[in-house]
Amino acid sequence: MTFDPDAGAATADEGRPSTAGPDSNPAEHGVEELYLAWQERLRALTADASLLARWQEHRYRFAHRVRVALLGATAAGSGGVVGPVVYGIYTAAGLCYVGQTAEAQRRLGDLPVGERHHVGNTLPPELWERVVVLRWPALLATVPAAERAAVQEMGDEVCGLTLEHALQVATAPLLNLRRRGRGGEWRVRNLAGSGSRGAVHAGIVPRLCEVALAAWQDLASARIPDGDVVMDVPAGRIVLPSRISRAAP
Repeated sequence: MTFDPDAGAATADEGRPSTAGPDSNPAEHGVEELYLAWQERLRALTADASLLARWQEHRYRFAHRVRVALLGATAAGSGGVVGPVVYGIYTAAGLCYVGQTAEAQRRLGDLPVGERHHVGNTLPPELWERVVVLRWPALLATVPAAERAAVQEMGDEVCGLTLEHALQVATAPLLNLRRRGRGGEWRVRNLAGSGSRGAVHAGIVPRLCEVALAAWQDLASARIPDGDVVMDVPAGRIVLPSRISRAAP
């Protein structure tokens, strides 16, 4: 496998606004109706103080269960998730977001709660089908010594940003492909043309980027036994929030 930094990348110019308007897509009217129906359901769920409190409790209880699944020790005996990771969120629409952190216990802990991480607000965890957590330091033994030395020189933060960038370019997650504009629109990002620290360093560790992509694909496609909501493998962890949501309170 050869890592291609342009594979799956967005081709639109950096900063160019999306030209899709409300009348340009025949399905837009149906989306608007669903959006209004969603608002009405939320109003019903929060119609009085008692309902609002129950809704708040239900949502946080679910978010807490997802957080425990992401970070905690498993019934199979695997230890908790700590340290540097790259993570991704899948919904019925596919891969929606790829991020990284050098402190899994802090960032992943907040991911489903949404107090400091925007994804939980943009894409509620009740919609998540699968969360992939790649423990990239576990992959270092499989890459050349020169790349291991380069990673040591970079440090965990920069290496995490490098793998985050490489995986975003290779997989094109929707929420990473666009950013909010000041005028209320979404603006397309050119990931392949980025000058970020991650993009600058990606060429220094090409084999690690290849190995990370292969491990990511394995995590994304791994089958979890019926009834389980979390599974650990040497390279990382898979969590199925959709199963947690369907489980009894």
